[in-house]
Amino acid sequence: MDLTKYQVFLKTVECGSFTAAAQQLSFTQSGVSHAISGLEEELGVTLLSRSRGGVTLTADGWALMPYIQEICRQQRSIEERAKDLQGLETGVVRVAVFTSVSVQWMPYILKSFRKQYPNIEFELLPSNYNTEIARWIQDGTADCGFLVLPTEANLDCWLLQRDQWKAIVPWDHPLAGREPFPPEALAQYPFILLEEGDDYEIQEVLDTLGVQPNVQYRVQQDQVILAMVSCGLGISIMEELMLDRNEYPVVACSFAKPFYRNIGICVKDKRAISRSTYRFVEHVRRWVLEKYSG
Repeated sequence: MDLTKYQVFLKTVECGSFTAAAQQLSFTQSGVSHAISGLEEELGVTLLSRSRGGVTLTADGWALMPYIQEICRQQRSIEERAKDLQGLETGVVRVAVFTSVSVQWMPYILKSFRKQYPNIEFELLPSNYNTEIARWIQDGTADCGFLVLPTEANLDCWLLQRDQWKAIVPWDHPLAGREPFPPEALAQYPFILLEEGDDYEIQEVLDTLGVQPNVQYRVQQDQVILAMVSCGLGISIMEELMLDRNEYPVVACSFAKPFYRNIGICVKDKRAISRSTYRFVEHVRRWVLEKYSG
C-alpha cells in the first residue's frame, strides 16, 4: 500500500486544488495529479471532481474519505509509537484549542516547551466548539485538546484553571469600575453578544442572572468584541482569560455572584498516548500551575 497517495489525496481535499496541494507538499502539480489519478485507478472510483475553480469530493470520495483519514491516522500512530520505543523525543503533537487559550496561553507554552524538546513539532487545530474538539480527540484527529469541563465525551481530562466571566465596558463608561456590576445594565445598554455555537456558556450566565440583554451586535471573535467595546459600541460579557495582557481601553467588572468556566486539557486515553503528547500535557499542567500559583 502506497500511503503517499492517501496523504496527497487528503491534502488536495484540504487545499481545494492540485496547485495549492503541490505547493504545500513540495510536489509538482503534475505529481499531485498523477498521485490522485493513480489512487482512483487503484480503487476503481472517481474521488474528485475537477473544474477550473479547483477540486471537490465526489459522492464516492465522501464515502471513502473517513477510511482514508483513518489509514493515515493509524500510520502516524505507528510512527509515533516506534519513536517512543526508540526513546526519541521527537514527533508531531496535534492540539485542538479554542481562541482564548490559543491567544493567551499557547505562544508562551510552546516557547517554554520548545526549550526542553526542540525536536517535537506541533499542529494547532482551532475551534470554538467544545463538542467538535471532543470529537477530534475521540476520533484521533487531535492527540489532545483544551476543553471546557465537564464534557460528555468519554475522555481522560485534567482541570487546569477556573476562568471567571466578567462584564466589560469602555474605560469611560458610567459603570466602569462598578463592583458588583448591576445585571440590569446588560438590558439597558447596547450589548455585544459572542456567537458561541453549541456550547452557550454566556447564555447560561444571562439565564442565571435573569436578564434579557439588549443585543445590538452578534460577533464570532473575542478580539472583535474587545475592539467594539473599547470604541463605545456597547458592553459585553467575556472570560477573564481573554482579558489577560489586554491592550484595549476596557474595564472588567465582577458580578455579585461569580460565574466560572473550568478549562481542562484532555486526551482519549492517558494509557495510550505517545511520549511526545505525554510530555506536552505534563508541561501544560506545570505551566498553568506556575502561572496562577504566583
